[in-house]
Amino acid sequence: QVQLVESGGGLVQAGGSLRLSCMISGRTISRYPMGWFRQAPGKEREFVTAISRLGGITYSADSVKGRFTISRDNAKNTLYLQMNTLKPEDTAVYYCAASDGLSGHSYYTTLDDYHWWGQGTQVTVSS
Repeated sequence: QVQLVESGGGLVQAGGSLRLSCMISGRTISRYPMGWFRQAPGKEREFVTAISRLGGITYSADSVKGRFTISRDNAKNTLYLQMNTLKPEDTAVYYCAASDGLSGHSYYTTLDDYHWWGQGTQVTVSS
């Protein structure tokens, strides 16, 4: 059983930075393409960014390109999301997710492609 636990959320002023972490247990992380999603109040969960198994390929939503960076340390079984130049519209619960990758893609951008989810961590950006 794969378990994911996010940490690092909090309250930050606009223009500030946060780094989220996602620790994976149960299996070796390098098996899985992984991603970050977020869900703001009253909105659907949306894709933020994704990374391939070994970290060589990443892809991000236009709304966070140039501000957010996804990375992974497979030796530590940990996924990261570095968020810079935060905006109030980045306020949301952030979720990490892992895909079994069986369809063969390097990364995935839709919710249905992910099979395991963390419980989420709140990020609040004040103006």
